[in-house]
Amino acid sequence: MIRRLMCLATFLLCASTTWAQRPLKVYISADMEGITGVASADQLSPAGFEYSKAREWMTAEVLAAIQGAREAGATEFVISDSHGNGQSLLIEKFPTDVPVTVVRSFPRPLGMMEGIDSSFAAVIFIGYHAATTSTTGVRAHTMSSALLTRIALNGSAQSEAGINAAIAAHFGVPVVMITGDDAIVSETKQRLGNIEGVAVKHAIGFHSVATMLPEVAQGNIRARAKIAVNRRAEMKPYTMTKPVTVDVSFKNYRPVEILGYLNSIQRVDAHTARLVAKDMIEASKFLEFVTSYDPAITP
Repeated sequence: MIRRLMCLATFLLCASTTWAQRPLKVYISADMEGITGVASADQLSPAGFEYSKAREWMTAEVLAAIQGAREAGATEFVISDSHGNGQSLLIEKFPTDVPVTVVRSFPRPLGMMEGIDSSFAAVIFIGYHAATTSTTGVRAHTMSSALLTRIALNGSAQSEAGINAAIAAHFGVPVVMITGDDAIVSETKQRLGNIEGVAVKHAIGFHSVATMLPEVAQGNIRARAKIAVNRRAEMKPYTMTKPVTVDVSFKNYRPVEILGYLNSIQRVDAHTARLVAKDMIEASKFLEFVTSYDPAITP
C-alpha cells in the first residue's frame, strides 16, 4: 500500500511539473491603421513624414501587449507583422529573454495569421481597423481599400478581425483582445463576445481621429493584455460552419469576370466572386490569391 501511494505521489509530482513547464503561447497580429495617433497616409506608408514615428508607436504597443501577457504567464510569442509590406515592426526592440518569432513580408497562405496553430492559448489583435462596410471607422477597409468593397464569410460581412478570428478558430484558438479605434473595438466585441478591448482613439472620419497619447495607450494595452490572457478560458473561438462560403466583392468588373473562368468560382453578380471553401485554410488562401496575384510579379 505504501509503495502504491509513493508511486501515485511521484506520478502526480511529475504531471504537475510537466504541466507547469508547458509553454503558454500567445499569437499577436499587428496592423497599423488602428495604432494610437495614426489617421492618414502620412503615418501609413514609407513616403509619409510620420511613418518612422508610427513604426515606433506600433512596436511599442506590441511590446506593451507582450509585457501584459507575460505578467499573466505567457512564455512564448509569435508576432505577425501585418501592415502594408509586412515589414513595419522594429524587430530589434523585442525581448530576447523569452522566445519571440516575428513573421514578416507577404504573401503568406494564412495572411495576417501566418504561424498560428493549435499550440497557442490565445490571440491578440493590435492596431486593427474597421471593415470596408463601416461608415464610421478611420481608414476602414478589408484587406484592400483599392480593390474590394466587401468580404463575407457564410453570408456575414467581415472585418479583417473577423476573418482572422475565424482562421484562429480553425485551430481552436480564441481571440482574447483587440486594440484600435472605437469602431473596430465595438464591432469585434459584438461579433466575438466579451473580449478585452482598448479603443486608443475615436474615429471622427475616415481620415481623422481624436487620439490618446501613445504612452497612455501603451499602459492601457499592457493592463488589458494581462487581463485578457488570464481570462482566456472564458473566450470562445469564432468558428465558421463548414464548408465556408467566401464572397469577395470588387470595385471593378473585370477581376470578377476572369475569376469566373475557374470552375471552382461562381460569379454571384457583376462585382462578386464566390468560393465554397472546405475550411478557413482554403478560404484564407483564396483571399490571399485574389488580393496578391499579378502575372507580372517577379522574381
